[in-house]
Amino acid sequence: MKLYQLFAFALLLFSSCTASKVTETELSYMQTIEKHRKNYKKDFLSTQQSPLTKEYLKYLRFYPADENFKVTAQFTKTENAKPFELTTSSGSQKKYIEYGKATFTIRDTTCSLSLYTSLQLQNMPQYKNLLFAPFKDYTSAETTYGGGRYLDLQTTDIIDNQAIIIDFNKSYNPYCAYQPTGWNCPIPPDENYLKMYIEAGERNFAKEK
Repeated sequence: MKLYQLFAFALLLFSSCTASKVTETELSYMQTIEKHRKNYKKDFLSTQQSPLTKEYLKYLRFYPADENFKVTAQFTKTENAKPFELTTSSGSQKKYIEYGKATFTIRDTTCSLSLYTSLQLQNMPQYKNLLFAPFKDYTSAETTYGGGRYLDLQTTDIIDNQAIIIDFNKSYNPYCAYQPTGWNCPIPPDENYLKMYIEAGERNFAKEK
């Protein structure tokens, strides 16, 4: 084999290996999200007051997993925060406290997302670390539920008090997306309206309510 042919073969082999590694990384992430979504569906069947039975799980829809919507955000703790009320879909109020703000950039757009703790839940051991992030974006009322979507994070996810990983591929619909009555779903406040298309996570329910 001539020298230039040997070089070309080595270059091709290196390129193939590199591409394989990228593909394996992407595949691993997709598998992680797929596992998350399987567990998400199972939760509907194990929750006593679930809005969905097994026959309706096939109507759940999601965007393809996209790691571009998994970001490491700058976290800023909110000092001396006071309780406030979030209006729900039924018109009632739920009390929350702003725990902090996450600032991040996706596709050249910088956004800020407020993270809240629930006064109702914070004294329950299983929810003591829960951070609630309701949001709307440009997909709302188009390809995703018009009332916005939710993200659940944990205070233990915060890195050195200055960063937190936010994965919009794990965003999900409130119960009101499946049944419009009978639920008190918090409506995302204006400060959590993201001025971009978050084409990740759960989409519109594919069956008429």
